[in-house]
Amino acid sequence: MMTLAKAAERMLPVAQLSNTVDYVRDPLGFLLRTARNEGEIAELHFVGMNAILISSPEDIERVLIGEHRKLVKDRFTQDLSRLLGRGLLTSDGDHWRRQRRLAQPAFHRERIAAYAKTMAEATSERLASWRAGSVLDVHEEMMQLTRDIVCRTLFGTQAGPEMQAVNETLAAALDRFAEPLYTLVPSLEKLPLPLSRRYRKAVRTLDGVVYELIKKRRCEGRSDADLLSMLLAARDEDGSHMSDEQVRDEVMTIFLAGHETTAIALSWTFHLLSRHEEVCRALGEEASRVLGEREATLEDLPNLQTAENVLNESMRLYPPAWAIGREVVEPFELRGIRFEKGTQLWVSQWVMHRDPRFFDDPETFRPSRWENGLAKRLPRFAYFPFGGGPRLCIGNSFALMEATIILAMIAARYRLKLVPGQRIKPFPSVTLRPKPGVRVMLESRY
Repeated sequence: MMTLAKAAERMLPVAQLSNTVDYVRDPLGFLLRTARNEGEIAELHFVGMNAILISSPEDIERVLIGEHRKLVKDRFTQDLSRLLGRGLLTSDGDHWRRQRRLAQPAFHRERIAAYAKTMAEATSERLASWRAGSVLDVHEEMMQLTRDIVCRTLFGTQAGPEMQAVNETLAAALDRFAEPLYTLVPSLEKLPLPLSRRYRKAVRTLDGVVYELIKKRRCEGRSDADLLSMLLAARDEDGSHMSDEQVRDEVMTIFLAGHETTAIALSWTFHLLSRHEEVCRALGEEASRVLGEREATLEDLPNLQTAENVLNESMRLYPPAWAIGREVVEPFELRGIRFEKGTQLWVSQWVMHRDPRFFDDPETFRPSRWENGLAKRLPRFAYFPFGGGPRLCIGNSFALMEATIILAMIAARYRLKLVPGQRIKPFPSVTLRPKPGVRVMLESRY
């Protein structure tokens, strides 16, 4: 049996320091180059970390599904639990399974469908402040809009100053996780660095606000249809319910996953549309034909195929969740290589979604590639913007419906023209943010 160490000697040179520096400088480019140059199972020679990048759909399926009980979340996600707690994104094992059972009713198809009207109403209110000829940062606009939607669906209230503070504080906390050195060198956390101090202060602020919301809702005894009420009312098979800490962790997770990821997907979508006039025109024509000037409804979604294709293609090129990691807790073998306990296994949507084996001309934005059932013809893990297996994102239907409604309603009314001279780059933090933003000029379609 070939050990990983022996395989690595044949496949890769030992260059821990060089790999670490290259990754810190350009995580996305480093992963893409490694996959293309070193093959489908490539060792990442980081200082203090034994990591493997896996870039085969079949092997990814084995990791995320076939061997999932032998794995837990990777070092980075474990680190993220310092902010999000033990919510669905960061927890493992029996705790995760219990939380998933308790949270699942809040994400049933019927419940998600009921949020369509809320999403459309929030979008209409946001568009009421837009004016043709004005310049705005569409990334910031999408962040505010999706924050409003998650506040209405999660808390049953519009996003007021309190939730604006939560959003700003969460963004400050996430800056800590945008620095890859903290994951590669955990001991940095012990140093009195300004970023660490800001992070700890942000977490204290977030906890204060969220726990106060939970306390207030419990005291009110309300049984509304929002997600917070459903989480508080959820009961396990033995009659137990979530503690305040567990509710806090799920609220933080839902707020981040249900807010930032959708906003980022839409931001990259408008960035791409602004550079591809024919696609933008086709999308606008479809949206105008289906919606006119009215709000989108759940029943409109099957008729918005161009919008769906555009979103699929945007998330292919700029997946909001750009990588997934697991840590081996029980050794197993893959392709004759034994993965020992503690090994970090990485799979990357950024890498797989740009693989020419599955997508011809992969760097090109071409939504028409999704016509005629491409998604069904692809290997299972050639395209997986929401993850896969037992840990498939619980809110994927929510996010897709939200993004389609917002995109169609904006496309029916406006063309968004990219302001010249910008250098917009993907910034791989917890999510793949457009940095420094996406400034556009609004052009009316009427």
